[in-house]
Amino acid sequence: MPGEIEPLEEPELPKISTGNVGLDNILGGGVDPERVYLFEGQPGSGKTTLALEFLLEGGRRGERTLYITLSETERELRLVAKRHGWSLEGITIFELIPAEASLDSTRELTVLHPAEMELSETTQAIFDKVDELAPSRIVLDSLSELRLLAQSPLRYRRQILALKHFFSGRRSTVVLLDDLSSQQNELQLHSIVHGVVLLEQLAIDYGAQRRRLRVVKMRGIDFKGGFHDFTIRYGGLKVYPRLVAAEHHSDFNPEVVSSGISELDLMLGGGMERGTNALFIGAAGVGKSSLALTYAIAAASRGERSAIFTFDEGRGTIKARAKALGLPLQTSIDGDLIEIHQIDPAEMAPGEFADAVRRSVEVRNVQVVIMDSLNGYLNAMPDERFLILQMHELLSYLSQRGVSTILVLAQHGLVGPMDTPLDISYLADGVLMLRYFEFDGIVRRALSVVKKRSGTHEHTIREFRLSEQGIIVGPPLRGFAGIFTGTPLYKGEETPLLSQTDARR
Repeated sequence: MPGEIEPLEEPELPKISTGNVGLDNILGGGVDPERVYLFEGQPGSGKTTLALEFLLEGGRRGERTLYITLSETERELRLVAKRHGWSLEGITIFELIPAEASLDSTRELTVLHPAEMELSETTQAIFDKVDELAPSRIVLDSLSELRLLAQSPLRYRRQILALKHFFSGRRSTVVLLDDLSSQQNELQLHSIVHGVVLLEQLAIDYGAQRRRLRVVKMRGIDFKGGFHDFTIRYGGLKVYPRLVAAEHHSDFNPEVVSSGISELDLMLGGGMERGTNALFIGAAGVGKSSLALTYAIAAASRGERSAIFTFDEGRGTIKARAKALGLPLQTSIDGDLIEIHQIDPAEMAPGEFADAVRRSVEVRNVQVVIMDSLNGYLNAMPDERFLILQMHELLSYLSQRGVSTILVLAQHGLVGPMDTPLDISYLADGVLMLRYFEFDGIVRRALSVVKKRSGTHEHTIREFRLSEQGIIVGPPLRGFAGIFTGTPLYKGEETPLLSQTDARR
């Protein structure tokens, strides 16, 4: 209406960091200041560590910070900080639990005990401390103690609302911690706070426990949904944001990449294109890893970096194989052109593995990635469905970065019908099948390109062998029938096989 004064809009404040790089990435840069957030999770999930990171970030920015604890003592908090290499200097720790000396009835109580005082007195003590310090960042640990004092859900909700309204007038960013000890539905609490981060610790049948977090709610902030793996290491929480391939596109030249073996390149119609992936599939010991290794050596000869992520073999085994094939692997490693990462699937979560691949590509400028083998990667996943989804996202990411990727997958069996533990061939741009076959009393090896999305390729089957000069690929095997059955029939006039002397290796 004419003459009506419109209310002044508050300027939007810039986001502030949570103190954790991975969580900031998930939240698109951080959280809105002067809001109330909830970090919830069962004991041992990492809430206290994440809360301390939040306060330490405030200290680095010269802000006043306050840790209000109703569950842990200051001594326990300082021990946690010490084991992460942190100093809590500048962080005020306000205990609302008794110190050890206060249990002596002959000495004066210097702190308050939440189990022996009214809820209103507890909250009033918090209000007084906040008014005294006027901190910019506050952590309240934990709500389970307030819930016990409240004794009823209605009173508990009213007290949390009172805390929220009090903090809103103090220009403080507040993190509330909750250990989920109550079996009651806490959706009402979720509706009160501005954001909720859930931390979980999962026990698996074998290997180390897995930790993951999920942003349940964040008002006005566009965040990455879903679960994100994280670990607790020296120095705090290492969060691995879920990989979203569409966020990492970069321009590259889709040129052909040589394997270093002219016959193999001929089978692939000239070679692999950058930004594509190839699946090497076959029986154990047939030569899949050796063939993949030649791509890394060829890349090193062009001055390009490669990364080999091995789940099944140690560095010593890979180096011994390269030496037997006459491949200069050690020279390439010394020249910082090939890096080998030995992965223990029992200790590494899939999100951590994807992060390791990303760091190799984005920090080390790796242009060839080899994963040997997918059987080991499968063992790291509790559910095959998630493996397919994560592998699809990882391959899409590598493709958009122009990285050539080689996947190794071992089939069950040696000759005849083969069983594949995981059907991932539809994700691959190219599929190379390696098989044993017997002819004239000698076990031989055959290679064929059965799929290539981009461009043409040979439809022939060629014999190959492993020698001290590397991998030798022979001419197309013509006149044979049933090579991939393991016992082929020869109907030609002249045997086009490699000599028996060559085939002994």
